[in-house]
Amino acid sequence: MSAADPARRLLAFLRREPVVSGERLSGTLGISRAAVWKHVERLRARGYRIEAQHARGYRLAGVPDRLLPAEITPRLAARRFGRRIVYFEETDSTNMQAMRLAREGAPEGTLVVAERQTQGRGRLGRSWSSPNCVNLYASWVLRPSLAPAAAPQLSLAAAVALARALAPLAPGLVTIKWPNDCLLDGRKVAGILTEMDAELDRVRAVVLGIGVNLNATTRAFPPELRATATSVRLATGRRVDRIAFTAALCDALEAVYDRLLQEGFGALIAEWNEYSCLTGREVTVECAGHRTTGVVRGLDASGRLVLVRDDARAGAADEHVEHIVAGDVTVIGGYAAIRPVTKRADGGRSEGR
Repeated sequence: MSAADPARRLLAFLRREPVVSGERLSGTLGISRAAVWKHVERLRARGYRIEAQHARGYRLAGVPDRLLPAEITPRLAARRFGRRIVYFEETDSTNMQAMRLAREGAPEGTLVVAERQTQGRGRLGRSWSSPNCVNLYASWVLRPSLAPAAAPQLSLAAAVALARALAPLAPGLVTIKWPNDCLLDGRKVAGILTEMDAELDRVRAVVLGIGVNLNATTRAFPPELRATATSVRLATGRRVDRIAFTAALCDALEAVYDRLLQEGFGALIAEWNEYSCLTGREVTVECAGHRTTGVVRGLDASGRLVLVRDDARAGAADEHVEHIVAGDVTVIGGYAAIRPVTKRADGGRSEGR
């Protein structure tokens, strides 16, 4: 629905007032009573519960659990992120659709959302499980003033924004796993995939894709993922308002993105480290067939993983420290080793529950 669509304007009236008469809607919208009824039926077909009360008018009794632009937009504080929304009941991949829109000139902040993906993708060509109408599958069009070499910082910054948006829903359970995963209580709840359209020295557009498991149940996950993946609902026992979460994520992304461009990734490192589940952990990093094992020291100002290699245990000299740009990280000790680390009242750190 466009902003000028009578159905959207009718919906705005129903949101503002408990009951609105058909006569008033007809006069205000400049359409016939029959047209009012037609648009009410359109909204009902989209899942809105609209009651027709005799001699009183229409009442909005409920909104659908769908990521509809008309529901997300009124909740936004962001000025760019999510101000244009392209909605699909089903699509191949929100990243594919967003890249197409980016190449057609879509403005920065354009958001593509889908209830279901048939070809959802994660890092390293992995598939992303995308059950219908329970999670968030979303992609934003970005046009950052960054050199192509700095574009990976967008994924890292997005992880901070994602952690901010998830933290109120699951207090004390949210962690970030470099480079692009969010975990709840040690299990993966969200992933980030950035794809770039660039020249040698200039980024034309970046598509930032985020998948978040919000209300999925155990049965919604393929058997091979049930031990390592989770959803907010599974971790907390509470259903998530997907519309409110999408708006909150847009707001968090815009704030973090603007800070990244204005101040650089260094301005976000402290917050990243607050959420990181890897600092101080022994890990193996694999990239292009090469494996490196060591203890994570943190991130540097460029967002690279700082790893003290195993052969440095005796002295930890700087020549044994690696700054890793990309790779697949495995925590030695597995699930038990990446449970959240929380601050104690005395300022120390303790393992999560």
